[in-house]
Amino acid sequence: MRRTKPEKREVAPDVKYQSIVVASLIQRLFRRGKKSTAVSVMYDALDIVQERTGKNPAEVLDQALKNVGPIMEVRPRRVGGATYQVPMEVPSFRRMTLAMRWILDASRARAGKSFAEKLSGEVLDAANNQGAAVRKREETHKMAEANRAFSHYRL
Repeated sequence: MRRTKPEKREVAPDVKYQSIVVASLIQRLFRRGKKSTAVSVMYDALDIVQERTGKNPAEVLDQALKNVGPIMEVRPRRVGGATYQVPMEVPSFRRMTLAMRWILDASRARAGKSFAEKLSGEVLDAANNQGAAVRKREETHKMAEANRAFSHYRL
């Protein structure tokens, strides 16, 4: 294990919406160093969200991330010879990280169309408490609920 925790880096807000959330989603979105492509895809997706809802897309994205972020998750804990899945509360930074990851994974798994349309569809679904990313959160909560008997093994 490492001796100290590394300090958190400051994320600069994005250019268009002045949002740290949008900037960090862009960082997680791009592949093979193609940041300009990721930026254009993200802004296209947010434009589609604005067309369909008529609301500020950054607020819709925040709502989607709040709906997808898990409150409880299970972490493995070794006691004696057995490994127990212990339910634990999720810290806020990890909650946002998981929500972003799940929304992007669900977007990539959607069928057809351009990625901007897939991403906007998943963000809209998540904002309305639907879609694959919300299902993932529900599965995580079910696992935590099912293993509540092991909660006294907290780390």
